[in-house]
Amino acid sequence: MREIIFDTETTGFDPKTGDRLVEIGCIELVDRRETGLTFHAYFNPERDMPAAAEAVHGLSIQFLSDKPLFASRIDELMAFLGDAPLIAHNAAFDFGFVNAELARAGRPALDMARMCCTVQMARKLHPGAKHSLDALCTRYGIDRSHRVKHGALLDAELLAHLYIEMTGGRQIGLGLASSAAGSAVVAAPSPVAARGHDRPFREPRPHMASAADLARHAEFVAGLNQPLWLDTV
Repeated sequence: MREIIFDTETTGFDPKTGDRLVEIGCIELVDRRETGLTFHAYFNPERDMPAAAEAVHGLSIQFLSDKPLFASRIDELMAFLGDAPLIAHNAAFDFGFVNAELARAGRPALDMARMCCTVQMARKLHPGAKHSLDALCTRYGIDRSHRVKHGALLDAELLAHLYIEMTGGRQIGLGLASSAAGSAVVAAPSPVAARGHDRPFREPRPHMASAADLARHAEFVAGLNQPLWLDTV
């Protein structure tokens, strides 16, 4: 099953009062696994950027001034979305802005029947808890340390991990593979998520104890007074 996780950044809260879409990030899932295919674009909003909005996503009108208009990339976006279900956090907000831009360009609106809202899912799964993307990432142990400001593709990546966990986790992809000796459960290989263009590269961190670490550990153990494990010797 193909699904699209997406997120948007805007100049404000309400397209009916003139606020515009300035960024969209989309990630493709197939059978709840990231395929590595993404769509990401910035748009010139043809208006000013309120300071409050810029403080959230960091996109200035100077940065956006040479970006394409939404209308010029509609065909690319619609081709990527296809007819797949569309998952977003507080999805009515994102659908509202995308449909406002489509209407401005004289294009048909996205069918609201395609909408899946992870906020509504979270309210059913965790009533009374906080349902922000940050709060849910903390609940599900999803690393967001690289998220300094909001960004559509970055937030879509986080939401993809969150959606997978909220709908059964990685184990939902386990399949049965038969062998000569019988049947065995085999985990499908984990996909590598596509790194967003604005996401900094991080060198792999070492996970083995160094010689200095081992020496300090040995020194610590030697200084213990009657350790419990010696009682069984």
